[in-house]
Amino acid sequence: MPELWELENEIYDSGVSLLCGVDEAGRGPLAGPVCAAAVILPRGLEIPGLNDSKKLSEKKREALYGPITERALAWAVAFASVEEIEELNILEATFLAMNRAIEQLPVKPELALIDGNRNRGIAMPSRCVVKGDARCADIAAASVLAKVSRDRIMLELSEQYPQYHFEKHKGYGTAQHYEALQQYGPSPVHRLSFLRRMH
Repeated sequence: MPELWELENEIYDSGVSLLCGVDEAGRGPLAGPVCAAAVILPRGLEIPGLNDSKKLSEKKREALYGPITERALAWAVAFASVEEIEELNILEATFLAMNRAIEQLPVKPELALIDGNRNRGIAMPSRCVVKGDARCADIAAASVLAKVSRDRIMLELSEQYPQYHFEKHKGYGTAQHYEALQQYGPSPVHRLSFLRRMH
């Protein structure tokens, strides 16, 4: 895990006093909000098992949520709603969720490290880290919080709209999800712009 701190240590050594990692979950699904998390870990903190959340099972991510939120200097999770995704577009809605998460941090970082290759919509000084959730401890932690938080929302929505089985696919476009859409049509939590692209 020390290699997860390589980039952040370089940035800290260059004179940045505090940085946060930011990642999102839910850019691709056909339903539900997009979620972003911002995390400031104590420098050098090692959380056993922390890695790119895409490589972790749902159970492992759930198990990491507690240690991350307990040991982080600061963390925040925020969403952009289906309505906002429809009104803006998914990229702008993702930036909106990221900015909300950063703004909600009780401690203000100097620099935000954003997972991926786009940061033009971020309201504070930031830099992109491609594959950041596998390269940076702070982004890896944000990735876990964003994914777990969004999964929990989709579980709540599955109780409201049981016919779509959100608890299984979390809103992504699986065969089961498409079948339900054909049978029942879209719900109020579906992203209609995404469904239009399917036809």
